[in-house]
Order: sequence, then C-alpha cells, then structure tokens
Amino acid sequence: MADLSAMPGAPRLNPLQRAWLRELGMEKIWLRQESGQPADATPARGPLTVPASPSSRQVQPAPAAAPTAVRDAGGVPPGASSLEQDTRSVSAGPAGPAGVAMPQARANGPAPAADTPVASPGKIAAPSRPVRPASPVAPSAKDPAAPAQPAPTPEALAAMDMETLRGCVAACTACGLCRGRRQAVFGMGPAPEQVRWLVVGEAPGEQEDRQGLPFVGRSGQLLDAMLAAVGMSRERDVYIANVIKCRPPGNRNPKPEEIAACSPYLMRQIALLKPERILVLGRFAAQTLLGTDAAISGLRGRVHILKTDGRDIPVVVSYHPAYLLRSPAEKARAWQDLRLALNL
Repeated sequence: MADLSAMPGAPRLNPLQRAWLRELGMEKIWLRQESGQPADATPARGPLTVPASPSSRQVQPAPAAAPTAVRDAGGVPPGASSLEQDTRSVSAGPAGPAGVAMPQARANGPAPAADTPVASPGKIAAPSRPVRPASPVAPSAKDPAAPAQPAPTPEALAAMDMETLRGCVAACTACGLCRGRRQAVFGMGPAPEQVRWLVVGEAPGEQEDRQGLPFVGRSGQLLDAMLAAVGMSRERDVYIANVIKCRPPGNRNPKPEEIAACSPYLMRQIALLKPERILVLGRFAAQTLLGTDAAISGLRGRVHILKTDGRDIPVVVSYHPAYLLRSPAEKARAWQDLRLALNL
C-alpha cells in the first residue's frame, strides 16, 4: 500500500471527521500527516469540542453494501500501528476525506462530543397500523381458573349417540382431572354393531394421555397379544375403554368424586355398544364396575353379571397387563380368565 505521507495536498478535516478518527484511534496519524510531524512525535491532546454547525448534522450515511465493519470503536487493535492496518477496518463511503470513508458504526448520524450531554428520548411515534387488542380466550380444560361444569344428567346422556358422547367427554370439566390432562381418552374399537367384547381398563397413563388412545405402549402390546391368542382384536371385534377418561396426576387412584363424574360415560358406552361380554382388567376397574371392594383375587376366576339398560351382560375379571409385566408368573391365571370369557 502506498505511503500516504508522500501524497501531495493532504486533505483538511473538519471537527466532526476528527471526532470520528479519534474514536477509531487514527486521529494522531492524520494530524501528523497534516502538520508534517515525524511518526514518533506525540502532539498534545486537548478536549475536543464539536461545534454545532449545520454540516455536522447532515452527514450522509455510508452505502449499505459496506465490505467490512469497524473492529473496535474504542481505538486501534493491539499491535496495529500502521495506517494500512487501520484502514482495513473502515467502510468505503463517500462522506469522509479522500481515501477514507465514514465508519459504518457511525453512518447513521454524528457522534456526540465527550462533553455533550446525551439527550433524553422523546415521544415514541405511534405505529402506522392500529394495534388490534387480543381476543378474549375461553378458559381451557387445563386452566386452573376454568369453572367446573356438572356432568350431563342421566336424561341427557340417554339421548346421546356415540359421537355426541365422544364430544361430551372431550369437553368435560366435571372434575379436577380435566386441568392436568392433555386430552381425554374416550376409547377405541370397531363400529358398535361389530363389537363382541368390551375390555374395560382403569385410567389413562402417560402414553395414553399423549396419544389419546387406551392401552398403548408395552401394556397395550401385551393386551393385543392376549386378545390375539383367543382370536380377537381391537380392530375387528373388541372395543377398549377406561373407567376414568382423564389421566390422574402421577397415575394415582381416582378419587370418589372423580369416579362419580366419569363412570356415567362408561355406562352409556356399554348401553350403546351392547357387548356380548365384558373383560375387566385391574382391581380398581373391577371394583368400580361391580360396585364392590373385594380384592381381585376374590373376583377373578368366575363370571359376574352386570345388569344395565335392561340387559344382563357376563363380566370376567382379570389382571391388568401392567401388573402382568411386573409379575410374569401371573400370566397363567390371566390365560385362564381369557379362556373363561371365550367359552361363555
């Protein structure tokens, strides 16, 4: 790069340009070029005051396509003592002296002098478009402030078909379980006229709550294998539902008020599906459906009768698949229960 000191007619700088060069750490170099001082001379530095002239307030911004940005607005990088190194860190713009453009960081306006107080911000201009207020949001099922709605009356339930009942369950806020659920788990299976068996579980777990389907994950896989062993499947002739439609926190046992709010939905499902028999899985589901507090060991191995909607439906109780995964030795008894239900 050519030595600028050998260039004839060094340009004169106005106070504003000197202020910019001072922030870039280049003021000394330019002053030496103007006065002809040697490179090692150190001119005395006094306070720099920028006069408030019209020219100092009308600086044109640098072009948008500046090749590089300023490295450090506070001074020269360590070890950089030549003008060549400094000029690499400024943008090429027409507003500065010959050969040097105005720094990109200050292209939008003049830099205030060190002794100039910073003006306080004025009023903010109103937006060009009016801001539309947010629409009121109806309380969701997860909103703790959402008011609880009572469960449908028996008369209202008796008039519901399967799809109406499904929508009612999805929107239910009759108990506190609605606040923690992702979604209600209504049930799944073929059309009501194709249903032969109804399998009743206890309540949704974490995966059921996520997917909105009953008996998924490892428990669901084991249940599907058990049904396949007796020639049944949830896609063809088995409908699967739970006593409780929303997941209890921490998979705890449901409270009595939660059972009272949710069990009418199951009874309406039974009335609509008209299954030939019901396989109940787990102690809690068996106690709820049969109205007893007996242990599951005293309920399984025999046939119970559920009287509902003018019909007598055989009920067989067995172990929950999750329990069988923890206690594989009980699978032999579960197989006996499946054979009992099949041979009714």
